[in-house]
Amino acid sequence: MFSCKPDYRAAQDRINAFWNHEDTDRPGISLSYPRANQAPYPHKEHKNHEERWLDFEARVAQATWYMENTVFAAEAMPVFMPDMGPSIISAWAGCPHTFGGDTAWADPCVFDWEKDSAVMDLNHPLAKKLEEFTRLALDAAKGKYIVGLADFHPGGDHLAALRGPEELAIDLLENPDAVKAKLASSYEEYWRIFDFYVKWLKSEGMPIATWLPLTSETDMYIPSNDFSCMISKDMFDEFFLPGIVEECRRYDKSIYHLDGPGAIQHLDSLLEIPELNAFQWVPGAGQEQVIPWRDLLNRMVAAGKSIITYPQNMADLRFLIDNFKPKGLFVNLWWVPNEADAKDLLKLTSEWK
Repeated sequence: MFSCKPDYRAAQDRINAFWNHEDTDRPGISLSYPRANQAPYPHKEHKNHEERWLDFEARVAQATWYMENTVFAAEAMPVFMPDMGPSIISAWAGCPHTFGGDTAWADPCVFDWEKDSAVMDLNHPLAKKLEEFTRLALDAAKGKYIVGLADFHPGGDHLAALRGPEELAIDLLENPDAVKAKLASSYEEYWRIFDFYVKWLKSEGMPIATWLPLTSETDMYIPSNDFSCMISKDMFDEFFLPGIVEECRRYDKSIYHLDGPGAIQHLDSLLEIPELNAFQWVPGAGQEQVIPWRDLLNRMVAAGKSIITYPQNMADLRFLIDNFKPKGLFVNLWWVPNEADAKDLLKLTSEWK
């Protein structure tokens, strides 16, 4: 099906077991490493960051090089996401959009809820750019690798981009009706975008994927709300939880991006969403990924939710083996340098009970 992933079918079956929280002999494992005797990398110089981000031909060529020069072992999947930054749909609504070195961001464009409509425009130049990017990627990937969905951030994170996080936090107190109205209308705009791209990718024979190392043969995405770290549980439940519930109901498979200790206060509310399949817990840059968070991860498991984990070394991996069952677990071993180490790690994971 994909030349960069000859064992796609077996790998997808294990990922399906993760989504369905089924018993397995070992967790799903994302593990990749460079092939020997790699071809020269198609490097290209650019005058600035924006030129580099929008040079889609170069980016697709570099993605194809990576896919063809990488071994995707176990359940690692060769997925390329046409990335234009996490605030791209906010740019389509009028936010000034800046392309930086490693990411892109939007500046606010709503200064008055009554006067500034901030409606996502599918004819916006950057919306047309994403279509162009996706088409180039699909043409290059055909029969080789997977093209995923871009990084969309609807709901609370979209409103935080439109308004600015500090102003939005004040609006929850001073202008709650405007916030709720914009959440409702912006979700309607988002669903048209999501459905358009999912239908397109499926028509090209693609599973659905995005920036996490997980694929689905049905509709899938990653609900999130990084803004939620700034607000109380009561406000989260009132304003943003209904939209997240709707997302989980409309996606066939969903994994919530729980970002930072400030978001833990919302976990109980999220655990009560029956349609939510899984969690990705991110403790923050420079923080230990696994060992300090055993109780938190166990709360997710006890609620019947699957989890993706990021052990940083052998000690973390051993901790997972000793403390967690394979059921509903996916392990991302992103730091494997070569085939020998990959074989040793896969042998170690055979000890899971």
